[in-house]
Amino acid sequence: MKKCFTLLAATLVAISLTGPLMIRPATAAPLCDKLGFAGLLAKCNRGEPIEVTLASGKPLGKPEVTLQSGAYYVMKISADGSAELAITGASFFRAIWMNEIVINGIEVRPMAVDSLEFDEAGVAAMSFIAIKPGSYEVRIPNTTSDSQKMTITIQ
Repeated sequence: MKKCFTLLAATLVAISLTGPLMIRPATAAPLCDKLGFAGLLAKCNRGEPIEVTLASGKPLGKPEVTLQSGAYYVMKISADGSAELAITGASFFRAIWMNEIVINGIEVRPMAVDSLEFDEAGVAAMSFIAIKPGSYEVRIPNTTSDSQKMTITIQ
């Protein structure tokens, strides 16, 4: 009986490791191996900053940005004050874990964001960890030009 149980257990392990029954938990792939005490917020896990410009008649930024799931990013949003403009992208904002938004030295730690609106010139820095893979769009609301949107892909 013991040999039969051992053989059955070994067979199940072999099937689960090599066959279609293999189930593994989903994991994010951070940018570095040694995250240390800070975890995903570690300096080695930071991706390139994302620059967004809110200016009347000017492009929002790079048309396409690719992020790594599990990596830490900072999106710097600068408005020149030429018009009252906002950036919206609820689906993207729900695909990330928002650490904080810093506006004029004031740190805000929101649960969720739909948009940020600038009535005058200013800068907001939003730090986050990319979580949910997919393709998302952030844009200036009520615009149709391709230069007024940015496609952000999380891999």
